[in-house]
Amino acid sequence: MFVLYDNPFSPFARKVRMALDFKAIPYRSIDALALAEHAGLRAVNRRAEVPVLVDGDLAVRESADICAYLEDRFPAPALLPSSPASRAAARRWQRVADTVLDAIIHDVSLWTWPTHHRSDTPPAGLLEAGQRDLDLILAELDRALGASDFVCGDPSVADLALFPHVSSLKVLGIALAPYANVSGWSARMRTLPCVRSDLEYVKRSAIEKFAPGASPYEAEKVVWRGDRIEWLLAHGFAAWFWAELAAGRAVVPRSV
Repeated sequence: MFVLYDNPFSPFARKVRMALDFKAIPYRSIDALALAEHAGLRAVNRRAEVPVLVDGDLAVRESADICAYLEDRFPAPALLPSSPASRAAARRWQRVADTVLDAIIHDVSLWTWPTHHRSDTPPAGLLEAGQRDLDLILAELDRALGASDFVCGDPSVADLALFPHVSSLKVLGIALAPYANVSGWSARMRTLPCVRSDLEYVKRSAIEKFAPGASPYEAEKVVWRGDRIEWLLAHGFAAWFWAELAAGRAVVPRSV
């Protein structure tokens, strides 16, 4: 059986869980971002990032690579469309979700995390910059969807990559109502069994992990990787980021 080094709330892990459930592949999940599981996670990924899928002696890292591996191993039901053009579109939207959407949502949401009760406030202009960029992406996604039920016709890896990010926008106070096609797509996604299972797991985990009062996760330091740093620097928040590094609240993962 596959072992998934997982986390209930990571959008990348959520994508992989939905892909596994979409293909009806059994697996065992380990909440590897819990502090008690860090040693095991580092044994399969020196960067201590989830998800990691272990198949016997093989460890596959990065959610896009894991989904591609699952598609190679279990081609049906397919996570990629049949036509080359639609496949290119699905891969592009997965990349947008994994790099652009993740970076913006990560950077503007730090003050809402249940694990990190920060005493400061976001730097001036950060939330507004995030709103502007998210509006641009949502408008593009709305146009791409058009009258289609899903991003590339049938459900694909694009939908599974986008949904965890888009579904988190409500917590940030960003409504989908101005984007009718995205709003309809989000509702349709919630009818898919793999998505329903994921949402139930997230909700159940939030209660189990945080209701007792003590979080099992890191509560002070934030891991910053390339795309998240790039978005900050591109929008003029370099001084704030360097201050986070100097204060020891920011961590940049190392591969070796």
